[in-house]
Amino acid sequence: MDPYKLLSRQLSLMDVVDALNKSNLILPAGDVKMGPYDYYVYSNSLVKKVEDLNQLPIKTKKHSWVTIGDIGEAQDANQIQYNIVRVDGQRSVYLPIMKQGGDTNTIQVVNGIRDMLGKLFDIPNELERAVVFDQSVFVKEAIWTLLEEGLIGLVLTSLMILIFLGSLRATAAVFLSIPLSAVATFVVLYMMGSTINTMILGGLALAFSRVIDNSVIALENIYRHLETGASPDIAAERGGSEVSLAVLAATLTTIVVFFPVTFLYGVSKFLFSALAAAVAISLFASYFVAMTVIPLFCARFLKGFHRAHEQQSGGLNAWFNRMFTHLLDYYEHWVRRAVRRPVLTIGLLTGVFAASLAIYPLLGVAFFPQTDAGQFTINLKVPTGSRIEATEDYVAKVEDLARQVVAPADFKMIVSNIGIVPDFSALYTANAGPYTATIQVALTDSHRVSSFEYMNRMRRQIASKYPDLRTFVSSGSMVDAILNMGAPAPIDVQVSSRDLDVTYNAAVNLAAQIRKIPGVGQVYVPQDMNYPAIRLKVDRIHASELGLTQKEIVDNVITALNSNTMIAPNYWVDHQTGNDYFLTVQYYESGRPAIHNFVDLAQIPLRRRTANSRPAAAGHGFNVAEGERPVTTLGSVAGIDFVQSPTEIDHYQIQRVADVYVTPSGEDLGKVSGQISELLAAQNNGPGIRTNLRGMVQAMHQSFYSFAVGLSLSVVLLFLILVAQFRSFIDPFLIMLAIPMGFIGVLVALPLTHTTLNVMSLMGVLMLVGIAASNSILIVDFAHRLMEQGQSVEDAVITSCRVRLRPILMTSLATIIGMVPMALKLGTGSEQYAPLARTIIGGLTSSVLLTVFIVPAAYLLVYRRRPARAE
Repeated sequence: MDPYKLLSRQLSLMDVVDALNKSNLILPAGDVKMGPYDYYVYSNSLVKKVEDLNQLPIKTKKHSWVTIGDIGEAQDANQIQYNIVRVDGQRSVYLPIMKQGGDTNTIQVVNGIRDMLGKLFDIPNELERAVVFDQSVFVKEAIWTLLEEGLIGLVLTSLMILIFLGSLRATAAVFLSIPLSAVATFVVLYMMGSTINTMILGGLALAFSRVIDNSVIALENIYRHLETGASPDIAAERGGSEVSLAVLAATLTTIVVFFPVTFLYGVSKFLFSALAAAVAISLFASYFVAMTVIPLFCARFLKGFHRAHEQQSGGLNAWFNRMFTHLLDYYEHWVRRAVRRPVLTIGLLTGVFAASLAIYPLLGVAFFPQTDAGQFTINLKVPTGSRIEATEDYVAKVEDLARQVVAPADFKMIVSNIGIVPDFSALYTANAGPYTATIQVALTDSHRVSSFEYMNRMRRQIASKYPDLRTFVSSGSMVDAILNMGAPAPIDVQVSSRDLDVTYNAAVNLAAQIRKIPGVGQVYVPQDMNYPAIRLKVDRIHASELGLTQKEIVDNVITALNSNTMIAPNYWVDHQTGNDYFLTVQYYESGRPAIHNFVDLAQIPLRRRTANSRPAAAGHGFNVAEGERPVTTLGSVAGIDFVQSPTEIDHYQIQRVADVYVTPSGEDLGKVSGQISELLAAQNNGPGIRTNLRGMVQAMHQSFYSFAVGLSLSVVLLFLILVAQFRSFIDPFLIMLAIPMGFIGVLVALPLTHTTLNVMSLMGVLMLVGIAASNSILIVDFAHRLMEQGQSVEDAVITSCRVRLRPILMTSLATIIGMVPMALKLGTGSEQYAPLARTIIGGLTSSVLLTVFIVPAAYLLVYRRRPARAE
């Protein structure tokens, strides 16, 4: 619409809207029966072509009329643009798609969408269709990484077992437990309604080494009987029955330590419940395999052992057996020295554990390890109030900068989402107005430089070259988005009060203080209070004298500036395609008739919409005939003031809040959050101002506290299980001495590998507790058996250590070797499991080295006064 032509013809925009909505209708005219036929009745209430709208009459007076073409122009155009999407610098249409919740399969959804894209029809050949961001890629690569790491670990473990036992058949017997346990786990998970996801597969990869351990213990004991000359049948029967109690105890101790998972908080509880379920189910299955399938396999396929033949034959296995015998002799020598002075041995190792506790304050603390998602996101703010066209110019500069910062071999794609859209897809961005943008940079799968390094480089370059831009750079990781519950940062300091301006100023001041804290990376306040705005002050009395209401005035202003889509929508249907389109009335967006300044804004025509108006008194005001209404302008009934307004108002539990988002410069979240908590405690807020620490750090603190409570209860349950198994209150204490010995390795390994203490490393601690206890069980259980056969306490415990060293080393090395590929972070998504693997490797190494000395010393100290039984 042209405002000058409207004024000249005494029309307002709402006059045009009313006439158009009454002249363009989707309205059936019924049917009529005439003669033998029933006729459908159609009218031309819906115009056939867009150009026909120009001929619609808006105002008629006697034999003259005003059409739409007289006051404007009907165009096949587009809605006012508040959003621009650029894909690699090219303006594009961006369709974000979210899968349903529950057990919806991400990979199936994405595959279905990709298949559908290839079947689109009736589209221009120039239209290129592509999936620009696909979360299923990360899921699939993470799954393949787990499978590859698990396969590498299994191959290395098989070589270790082959070297120890020197038999391909024995090695094959051990690996029978893996497919059988895995199949049993999948069947149970299917019956429980679970899906195969990265946490389930992570639990299986973690459990495979323990699954092997149960079979290794049974097989090694059977193999030991074969070495003494027993037949395969007798060796299988005796070997399996002798370790049945020890294997059951080891299995139960490993399973029960996952009890703290039920105490985790929020998202982590649901994530790790799946991992714990996979471990528990597979271990239960492995116990039955080790006690049934392995003895049957050995009785059927293993041959008798001939020592003379081994001594005559050479080869790697013979050399290894000789070296291992020397190792046993060396170990026995030191064990005898340790048990001669049991108090000194226990005291020294206890002192080592106490000294290792000094390392704990040096550990970094995080909720979850950082994962390189192969992309990063830049939340960009240009000067507040900038038009979307100006924002696009800034975005183009940042895109060019990203192409310079990211190496060409690592750069894959860049997608920029500028401005806002009034629909569901607004959930996918943090944009709050036309001056904001979200830029996503995707890296190639084989990128050599970490996405976190590129994030730091981009942050520094933007701050250096474009100081008027405000940015917040995040990883864009699906894992971070889940753990942060959609927030852009792990730490969210919320400030609230009754006054929004006071709240914002307090948040800005707090952000300035937080920036001074060492270890803080980015500090970001998403809300702005200085967005330029115009306030219309309507003179209600004067407007009433002209017959205008507040609604009529605002309706005309909305229609002029933003169209009538939201207040009086109308549709036009294309007869050829059947597609429907919004039919809207609005001002020109550019050119002479558009609004360029406050003068143009004040000239918006207004007119009373009622059919009749009161005639004015003689000599006063307008003398309006029946059916005519006076036209005035916005400036005559309203004052126009320049003000500032907020861009967004956020609420937390009804209260309005301002957020201060904080990210640490590294992975250590605990120290930064602790210093922020101290700052908030010392903060002297004004009256009515409240500050609260929320975000992922809140879930971290609650989960760690709940984890500590759960771990304490699991230790109690572990003790009770051991009491029931050994019918003793002393033996469980001896067995659990291995746990603090494992903690020594954990406290040493984490800082050496620059790994934080997080939920994944705590899961490794849980696994370590069960494995360490199972090693002690082998020593204590066999020592009791030897004492029942008549050996003295000292001979029994030393013999038990010598005999059980091989299964302890085999099971421990199987676990350590199986964890090495995971600890090295070989593929996509492996960063999240590396802390778990490193914790197990470090803790199990120290546990094996120290447990084989402290447990026999403590055993002798407790049972040295007990006489040996007659055989």
